[in-house]
Amino acid sequence: MIRLVIVDDHPIVRGGLRDTFAHAEDIVVVGEAGDGAEGIERARLLAADVVLMDLRMPVMDGVAATAALRERAPSARVLILTTFDGESDVLPAIEAGATGYLLKDALPDELMRAVRAAARGESVLAPSATRHLMGQVRRPGAGTLTDREKQVLQLVANGNSNREAAAALFIGEASIKTHLQHIYDKLGVRDRASAVAEGYRRRLLT
Repeated sequence: MIRLVIVDDHPIVRGGLRDTFAHAEDIVVVGEAGDGAEGIERARLLAADVVLMDLRMPVMDGVAATAALRERAPSARVLILTTFDGESDVLPAIEAGATGYLLKDALPDELMRAVRAAARGESVLAPSATRHLMGQVRRPGAGTLTDREKQVLQLVANGNSNREAAAALFIGEASIKTHLQHIYDKLGVRDRASAVAEGYRRRLLT
């Protein structure tokens, strides 16, 4: 039997997922949790084979919980199940150690196949997640900032405008805008605030 723990902050969603697996002959839901921190403890104490993990939750989100599970319960496979499929959602989850990434509009049969595949250690990805990963692989230097880009990001994080950053680095304001666009592309974000947040998450900023 595949021992499954469901981690989602919405009780109705957990109930629907529990019902989905109720008639599976080889999958048993051994526990539930409403946030990532609780999910870690449930997965560890209940010896979960697969953890069905939401991304956006209070206390601890799915990415942080996935990374922690890799340390505290390395035998448990994490299958992300979420409504979010942006590059800034998919890539951190995979980097944290998730075995698979599905969206909540997945059909019940598809979800059960994914849980079985995850239990075998096989990767299962929604089409949108696959596109983001392929785009990351194909993009030259994806995810790696140059020294100059790190300097620009640090100045932005310190509250400098484009003009102030340009003056500090003795380059044109247009060059700052170009560097910022490259930073957005590499970090999978769309604006300055998200770039700074992602920079801190990846420990690129001090």
